[in-house]
Amino acid sequence: MRRLDGLGDIPADWPASAVSIGKFDGVHAGHRAVIEQLKALAQRDGLASVVVTFDRHPLALLSPGDCPNALVSVEQKLELLAGTGIDATLVLEFTEQLAALTPERFVRDILVDALHARQVLVGRDFRFGARGAGNLDLLTRLGEQHGFDVLLIEDVKPDDHRRVSSTWIRELLADGDVRAARRLLGHVPSVRGTVVHGAARGRELGYPTANLSPESEGLIPGDGVYAGWLTDQGTCYPAAISVGNNPTFDGVPQKQVEAYVLDEDIDLYDHVVDVAFVERIRGMVAFTGIEPLIEQIRDDVERSREILALTRCSDLP
Repeated sequence: MRRLDGLGDIPADWPASAVSIGKFDGVHAGHRAVIEQLKALAQRDGLASVVVTFDRHPLALLSPGDCPNALVSVEQKLELLAGTGIDATLVLEFTEQLAALTPERFVRDILVDALHARQVLVGRDFRFGARGAGNLDLLTRLGEQHGFDVLLIEDVKPDDHRRVSSTWIRELLADGDVRAARRLLGHVPSVRGTVVHGAARGRELGYPTANLSPESEGLIPGDGVYAGWLTDQGTCYPAAISVGNNPTFDGVPQKQVEAYVLDEDIDLYDHVVDVAFVERIRGMVAFTGIEPLIEQIRDDVERSREILALTRCSDLP
């Protein structure tokens, strides 16, 4: 997949394209349904398949207080999109200038002049242009003027009731239901961060952990203990993962991600690693002493081992 950073990165001889536009946060099952149709149309008509997305949620600029936490970082999103097999992703910086474009200018500057769109795929609630003034009807009329067809992609509804959405996935992750979130995402939810030095309590207890920096990428699930995978420099390790502030000890910062790699003693300090959450084992509780805590950790590790024996690291994005 080719990454295009802004309109200036698009070659003058860019071919005619099939295009879909959106935030693509999480690159979930709904997005993947759109992408599969995008690729099929592109192959049928001899077009380049292009996703247009943004470097941030539009609300981060327009209404920061209402902006939800992103499921994935821009880099994670691009990696997920690359894995779908599309030809290119155009990443637009969501600036005040872009937000002020009229629907007509948005279509002309981006879809027509830059990407030479012949097919445009969007969802029913698609809005574009200043103040979201453009809708499906206007896009269809503009397509007739500029020579591209507009295809409406229906929502994906796994339970015949609620459509797959980033909002739904955020709710599941907040509840720690990573298994259900995985079903909607089409991939295992994960975070990425640099391993930093912690209080070394895990090592003192016999279970040294890799502690992720608070500036990690991706949405961290709700507090609890999870079975999952830690990936370092392309190597995947089974892990028992703690998320939270460890209420047994005082003075622990909120929302730490700590991964104990099973059966390995490796130095991960300053490494950028991915931590993927396969299944929640339990919630976060306070223990009355060290011995009950060690016994519980021992059980968490064994349960993680059993769960991960039924999964494969190759299932990760």
